[in-house]
Amino acid sequence: MTDEQPPPNARYHRPEEDAGERLDRQWIELLQELRLAQTGTQVLFAFLLGIAFTEVFQRADAFTHDVYAATLVASALAAGLFLAPVSFHRITFQKKVRDRMIPIAGHMTSAGLVFLVLAISGGLLLAIDVVLNRTTAIIIVTVVLAWFITFWYVLPTWIRRSSGAGE
Repeated sequence: MTDEQPPPNARYHRPEEDAGERLDRQWIELLQELRLAQTGTQVLFAFLLGIAFTEVFQRADAFTHDVYAATLVASALAAGLFLAPVSFHRITFQKKVRDRMIPIAGHMTSAGLVFLVLAISGGLLLAIDVVLNRTTAIIIVTVVLAWFITFWYVLPTWIRRSSGAGE
């Protein structure tokens, strides 16, 4: 084994991996990502479902109910999109369409992340609005949303573009 490091801008490559092995690896990597996203989303969704049945929530104003409804729907859509690749795989199992399934499942996962960040932001707004004034809560959530956008989208997009890894 050598201590030589590839240059920092070298593209990652597995010469020993054929197309089928690459698809299998990509599917496994996607499933690992989905395991994490599904769990957090399902916990958030369950928490949100319970809120509507509390007496305090029943007395809340229209803004709180609107934010809650949007957050619950965003959470449900995120959960649905994170589970969709599983259903997709079940329906297409052994049909030799993994080359088409993986990119579609990847898009489903990316869309699920958009709804997840919206659901997290909505849940945060609901909680902070209880303990701080509404304007402060909205400002804090806007900053948190910007943080998510920066680290979930802007930074990876910048790295992807600056590395020349367009695919």
